Amino acid sequence: MLSPDPICDHEPLSRAAADYAVVRRAIAFVCERWRTQPEIDTIAAAAGVSASELHHLFRRWAAITPKAFLQALTLDHARRLLRDSASVLDAAFEVGLSGPGRLHDLFVAHEAMSPGEWKSGGAGLTVSYGFHPSPFGTALVMTTRRGLAGLAFADPGGEQAALADMKSRWPKANIVEDRARTAALARRIFDTGLWRADRPLRVVLIGTDFEVRVWETLLKIPMGRAMTYSDIATKIGATKAARAVGAAVGKNPLSFVVPCHRVLGKHGALTGYHWGLTRKRAMLGWEAGRAAS
Repeated sequence: MLSPDPICDHEPLSRAAADYAVVRRAIAFVCERWRTQPEIDTIAAAAGVSASELHHLFRRWAAITPKAFLQALTLDHARRLLRDSASVLDAAFEVGLSGPGRLHDLFVAHEAMSPGEWKSGGAGLTVSYGFHPSPFGTALVMTTRRGLAGLAFADPGGEQAALADMKSRWPKANIVEDRARTAALARRIFDTGLWRADRPLRVVLIGTDFEVRVWETLLKIPMGRAMTYSDIATKIGATKAARAVGAAVGKNPLSFVVPCHRVLGKHGALTGYHWGLTRKRAMLGWEAGRAAS
């Protein structure tokens, strides 16, 4: 069991983390029973709360009703995201911005480590990490002196597996726990009141040249929009490399901040997500509420 974090475990994130446990159960139930179109009362019972509690929880956590949230997880909605994104994203890439949805998006200033630094396996690099509450379960935040380098998620009991997964990406790095250092970053990432253009979140991308190009493209997808793997391949000038793009998306070390959850299959299918499809659905629904507000 993780000990309480006196710096980051403040009320908004603590409540969001508690809310996510219920949201996770609700999403899992709907995904199993979607053919029967369960009523809200039935979903609430499966999630362990009353219908009224579920309604208020979703309004608090996602800023939309349970019905609207569930609609945001449908294939029809995903297809609309892809269709409506086409012209917007073309314009965004032309001007070098991440589109008109930035009012609700996370502002990021990024840099990439050199290929030599990546090939060294992180030798000489010190990475500080800490576990913190988030709207999508426990978040593993990892940072270097140059900026945020890793963001992963864990379900209850999966914290050490998430840490081992991230450590394997930089096997020669000096990785040390420092929750006091990562707490401020956790607040900066998940508190939407701190998403400010004049104070961008600094991140460092650690990967191959091809992976970094893919991740930089992901950063240009605004909240409430989506791209396909083939869209990304086209944008980086590798039209026949959709499969390689998929592999690079799967290796994204900065979940949520570098929004790989906004990448969908060709016809809007929610394909695999390294941190679980339930969490991907939760992120898309949570963002749908903020993009609409």
